[in-house]
Amino acid sequence: MLVHIGSDHAGLELKAHLIGHLRGLGHSTLDHGAFQYRPDDDYPPFILQTAIAVAARPGSLGIVIGGSGNGEAIAANKVPGIRAALAWNVETARLGREHNDANILSLGARMHTLDFAAELATVFVSTPFSEECRHIHRIAMIRAFERSGEVPVTADAPVAI
Repeated sequence: MLVHIGSDHAGLELKAHLIGHLRGLGHSTLDHGAFQYRPDDDYPPFILQTAIAVAARPGSLGIVIGGSGNGEAIAANKVPGIRAALAWNVETARLGREHNDANILSLGARMHTLDFAAELATVFVSTPFSEECRHIHRIAMIRAFERSGEVPVTADAPVAI
């Protein structure tokens, strides 16, 4: 598996740890920066580059890292075709892949120990998408919205008056 990875200054240590961990599990990694500690750097360029690379290579996955992981998930999700999941425990990492076919894991370096973040990454990259019809249908609705900008209508959706 190819895993794209990017972080800002807050995630540098965790990013290095995860690269070694993932390579130890037999995965390839591609580092999209940051490459040096700059306490005033901005996360969007690193995260967007990571997300663009994942979107351009179907079948690859990504991990984005910041202080909390929130801004990183938001930025990554702006790239069409990306479904970034912010994980804070094993269950959210697993469900991101299993139910949502998430292709990017967002982690907060200030929220987890190195070892626990590595556990979350391991769960994320090793969990397959369930392929259940209900999940396929929901992801198709999201993709359709990305293309058209129109909100899908369901039987119990609110109607504008």
